[in-house]
Amino acid sequence: MLRGHVYSTNKQTNKKNFWKQPRTHTQLPAVLREQLPHPRCSVTSRQAKTGSANLQGFSRLVHSVPSDRASDVVCVLSAKPRKTAQLQSQRVRRPALVSTTMPAGVCGCCGRCRPRYKRLVDNIFPEDPKDGLVKSDMEKLTFFAVSAPEKLDRIGEYLAERLSRDVVRHRYGYVVIAMEALDQLLMACHSQSIKPFVESFLHMVAKLLESKEPDLQVLGTNSFVKFANIEEDTPSYHRRYDFFVSQFSAMCHSTHEDPETRTRIRVAGIKGLQGVVRKTVNDELQAIIWEPQHMDKLIPSMLFNMQDNDELDRGGGEENPASLAENCFRELLGRAAYGNMNNAVRPVLVHLDNHHLWDPNEFAVSCFRIIMYSIQAQHSHHVIQQVLNHLDTHSKNTPRVRAGIVQVLLETVAIAAKGSVGPTVLEVFNTLLKHLRMSVDFELGDGSRRNSGTSLSSGRGKENEERVVQNAIIQTIGFFGGNLPDYQRAEVMMFIMGKVPVYGTPCHSLDTVKIGPQGTKRIQTMLLSSLIMVTSGFKCKTMSAGLPAAFLEPLCSMSLMEDSELRQLVLEILHNIIDRHDNRAKLRGIRIIPNVAALKIKREKISKQDVIFMKKHGQQLYRHIYLGCKEEDNMQKNFELLFTALALITIELANEDVVIDLIRLSLALQDMALDNEENMPMFIRCGIMALIAAYLNFLSQMIANPAFCQHVSKVIELRNMDAPYLLPEHVFREKCVLPVALDREDSGMYFQTADLVDALSGPGYNAERLAVPYIPQVTDEDRLTRRKSFVDTISLQVDILSSSLPDQSQLAEEITYETLKKAIDTTGLEEQEREKRRQVMEKFQKAPFEEIAAHCESKANMLHDRLAQIFELTIRPPPSPSGTVTVTSGHAQYQSVPVYEMKFPDLCVY
Repeated sequence: MLRGHVYSTNKQTNKKNFWKQPRTHTQLPAVLREQLPHPRCSVTSRQAKTGSANLQGFSRLVHSVPSDRASDVVCVLSAKPRKTAQLQSQRVRRPALVSTTMPAGVCGCCGRCRPRYKRLVDNIFPEDPKDGLVKSDMEKLTFFAVSAPEKLDRIGEYLAERLSRDVVRHRYGYVVIAMEALDQLLMACHSQSIKPFVESFLHMVAKLLESKEPDLQVLGTNSFVKFANIEEDTPSYHRRYDFFVSQFSAMCHSTHEDPETRTRIRVAGIKGLQGVVRKTVNDELQAIIWEPQHMDKLIPSMLFNMQDNDELDRGGGEENPASLAENCFRELLGRAAYGNMNNAVRPVLVHLDNHHLWDPNEFAVSCFRIIMYSIQAQHSHHVIQQVLNHLDTHSKNTPRVRAGIVQVLLETVAIAAKGSVGPTVLEVFNTLLKHLRMSVDFELGDGSRRNSGTSLSSGRGKENEERVVQNAIIQTIGFFGGNLPDYQRAEVMMFIMGKVPVYGTPCHSLDTVKIGPQGTKRIQTMLLSSLIMVTSGFKCKTMSAGLPAAFLEPLCSMSLMEDSELRQLVLEILHNIIDRHDNRAKLRGIRIIPNVAALKIKREKISKQDVIFMKKHGQQLYRHIYLGCKEEDNMQKNFELLFTALALITIELANEDVVIDLIRLSLALQDMALDNEENMPMFIRCGIMALIAAYLNFLSQMIANPAFCQHVSKVIELRNMDAPYLLPEHVFREKCVLPVALDREDSGMYFQTADLVDALSGPGYNAERLAVPYIPQVTDEDRLTRRKSFVDTISLQVDILSSSLPDQSQLAEEITYETLKKAIDTTGLEEQEREKRRQVMEKFQKAPFEEIAAHCESKANMLHDRLAQIFELTIRPPPSPSGTVTVTSGHAQYQSVPVYEMKFPDLCVY
C-alpha cells in the first residue's frame, strides 16, 4: 500500500501564508485544479458533504489525483487548516480513500461527516496539551450549547467518554482541558436541559476522585466546588451525594507522606464537604444529608482538621485546613434547622469521646463556643440537653472527664443564658444537683475506703479531683443563674433554696440519710455558694420580689445553723439581695467610721412596698440577726457580715419606725452581752459590744441627729481610754487582752436607753418605744436547724428525764408545820400575779403591733404542733397495699401491707 504525501512547495513563506487562508477551488494550485472538476460540475462540494453524490464517480476522481496531492483534496472538502489535514493524511492509508464499498470510510476521513457537537468538542483539544484549551473553539462550543441546549447531554457523554479514556491512558493534560471545558459549560448553561449534563459531570468528578493521583483529586474537587456554587432553578429529585460525602471525608483524613501534599488533599476535602453542604442544605429534597450516617462523616472530618491545628498548618494562610474546617463547621451549624440539631451535636460528643478530648478540654470548650455562636438562639436548649444527656452517660467516668463535661456545659449555658433557653432551666439544675450529690457520694465513699486501708496519696488525689468536679458544678449553677433575666433569676433562687437540705425538714431531691452530716454540710455549703453567684448583681425593684416568704424563711433558717461558715454564706446572700445601689463595697469591714458622708452612700427614699415588707418580715430579720450574734463559734468575719447587714437594712429599708426597731435591737444585744445568761465566751461578748458601737456610730450619722451623734461619740471616746476591747479596732486583733468580766456599773461605757430616748424625742420618731425592750419572737425554726432533729431532741429529753428521776421512795416529802404555813400564806403569790399582769398590760400597750402579732402567732403555732402530735398518735390511716408513711427521726418511711393481711369491712367483701 502507498501512503499519501502532503503537498509542499519550495517557497516557505508562500506555504505559510497560503495555508492560513480558507481554500476554495480557484485557490488550489494549477496542477490540482486541472485534476479536480469545477464546483458547478456533477460532483459538487455540497453533494460530497451531504453524501448524495455518486460514490463510485467520487472514488475514481480521488483515485485519479496524484498521491502527493491527496491531502489538498481533503483540505478542500473539509475546509480545515492544512495542519489538521496533514495529520489526517498521515493516519489514513491510500486504499481507504479509494474504497467504493464502505461509506463509513468516507465519513472517517471527512470530519464534516461527523456530528457537529463531536467536531466542536474535538476542536477544543490541541495537539500539545501544554498549549491549553483552544479558546476560540471553546467559544464556538459554548455558543452551540447555549443555542441548542438539547445537545448538552450528548456533549456531556462525549466529554465523559474522552475523559475516561484519557484517565486510563494517563494523559492528564487532556483531562485538565476536559474539566476546564466542563466548568465553562456549567457556568454558561442554566436551562432545564442541564440536568442530564450534570449527571455526566458528576460521573467525571467521581472518576477523578477515585483516582489515586492527588492532582486529579484536587482537580475534581475544584470542579465540584464550582458546580456547588451554581443555583439551579428546579430541584433535583433523584440526585444523591453519598459517594461525595464519603470520598471528601476520606480526603479530610489524608495521611500522605509529603506534608504539602497532605495539606492540599485535606484542604480539597474540606472544600468538597463545604460544597456538598451548600448544595444540599438549602434543598428541601436533600434533607437526607442531615441523617446520622452522613453527619457521622461530615462532623468528625471537620473536627479532625480543626484539632490538628499545628504551626505547620498555620503557615498556609487561606489554605489552612483548620480555618477552612472551622468556617465549614460554622456554615453547617448555621443552616441547621430545628429538627436537625440533635444529629449535628451528637457526632461532636462522640468525636470528643473517641479522641479523649475531655481532659484537657480546651478543644471541647472551643467547639461548643463555635456551636453556640453559630446556631440560632432558639435552638440553644437542644445543645444543652445533649450535653446534659452526655453527662448522665459519663456519670461513672473519671472525675476529670466529668469536670471537663461540666465546664463545657458552663460555657454552653453562659452563652445560652443571654437568650431564651426555654423550659431547660430547671432541668439543668436538676441534673447538676444530681451529679453534685453523686460527686459527694464518690468522695465520701473513697474517704471511707481510704480509712479502711487504701493508700493515702491515691485517696487524697481522688478527693481533690472530686473537688474539681464539685467546683465546676457550683460555677455552672451560679454562672447560669447569674446570667438569667431577673424574672427567671428569682425562680431559680427559690428552686435552689428548696434543694438545700435542712435537718428535720424533708428534701425531695437530696437524701441526707445516706451521706450523713458531713456530706449534708458539703452539699449545703456548695448550694449556698452557688446561690451567692446567682444573687450577685441581682437588682429587684421591690424587696418582696427579691425576698419572698418562700425564700426568706428557709434562708433565715439556714442562718441559725451551728456552723459559722454556713451562716457567713447566708449573710452574703442577704447582702446581695438587699444591696440595690452597690454600697456593700464601701461598708466592707467592721470599724468606727469617722465620717459617713465621705463614703458617698447611694440611697433612695423607701417605697411603700418596702415599708409593707418591713412591717411584715422585719421582726424575722431582727430575730435572726439577734440569734446570729450570740453563736459561740462566731469569728471576725461573722461580725463584719452582721455589721454590713445592719448597715444595708438602714440604707435600703429604714424609715422612722425601722430606725427605732434597729436601736431597740442594738440595746437588746448590749443587754444580752452584759447579762450573759447564755454563758457566752468573753470574745463573743466583746465582739457584740464592738458591733453595736460600730453600727450605732453609722446609724447616728445616717439619720443626722446631733444629740444622738454626741451620745455615741462620748461612749466611743470613753471606751478608747478605758475599755478599748469594746471597739472593733482592738477586739479583733490577734493579741487583744480581754477582760475577765464586764461591769454593768460603768454606765459611761455603754449606750443608755434614757439618753437615746432624749436624743430622739423630737418630731418624726416614736422614742417611747425605746423603753420597751426587744424580745425575739419564738418560732419552730430553732429546732429545725439544730444539730439534732425534733424527734431526736424529744427522745434525748426523755432519756435524760428518765435517767434523772429519783426513786418513788424519795418523792415523798415530809409534812411539817413550815410546809403547811407556806401553803396557806398566799400573799407572795398574789404579788407575783399582780406584777405579771402589769407587765402584760404594759407590753400590749407599748409594744409594736408586729411584735404582739408575732408573739400570738408563736403561741398558735405551738398549740397547732401539740394538736398535730396528738392527732398523729390517736388517728392512724387505714392500711394500704401501696404503703403508709411513717415519720422516724424526721425522715419519711413507707411501709406496705400485703392484701391478704388487710381486714376489710363486711360490706366490702362478697
